[in-house]
Amino acid sequence: MRSSLWSLCATAGVFVGGFALVHHVVLHAGQRDDFPSVPPTAEKAKPADEKPAATTEAVEKVLLSGEVLLLPEVFRRKGVKSYADEIEKQVVLLTSEGDVVPLVPDWRGRAFFQDERLRGRPVELIVNRRPGVPWVSVLSIYARDEKDKRVVVDYWCDVCSIPMYEIKECECCQGPIRLRYRPQSLPKDVKSAKKSGS
Repeated sequence: MRSSLWSLCATAGVFVGGFALVHHVVLHAGQRDDFPSVPPTAEKAKPADEKPAATTEAVEKVLLSGEVLLLPEVFRRKGVKSYADEIEKQVVLLTSEGDVVPLVPDWRGRAFFQDERLRGRPVELIVNRRPGVPWVSVLSIYARDEKDKRVVVDYWCDVCSIPMYEIKECECCQGPIRLRYRPQSLPKDVKSAKKSGS
């Protein structure tokens, strides 16, 4: 049977420019064509304009006002009893509305964990806030100077003239840095956070 099928095979040689192009045509008597007209990968391809599913929820940049404190002090004011050892180094913002907002100890927020001069005083913080996450990431720190004027807070190296945002040696000369206050207005593109319960 197999030899009879192979006997139905025709081979045609076509020569183009000295190169041989050989076509093998196999004839299957009574057999239907099972090859799909469209490749499987093409059938599953998504439209070019289809956007991938979002992996993170929108981050909102807002302005929060209040006082940054260690959590044990906030608990004391709120009448919350707790073991002090487990929370003694946690830093939070006690907002003007009385809400407690924990701060992420990242490149900007870490200064509140290091520098007690930034705690226990009125501040305005521009932060990134994420839905469902109580912690906020600090972007900018504003305080009030001795004349009650708004100033932005960072650290400064007088030798290299570069700003930094936490207590450490200068990233350039490895020398000391100082806390710096500069008069600066709040950016116009930042809105105040909604009050709790609103």
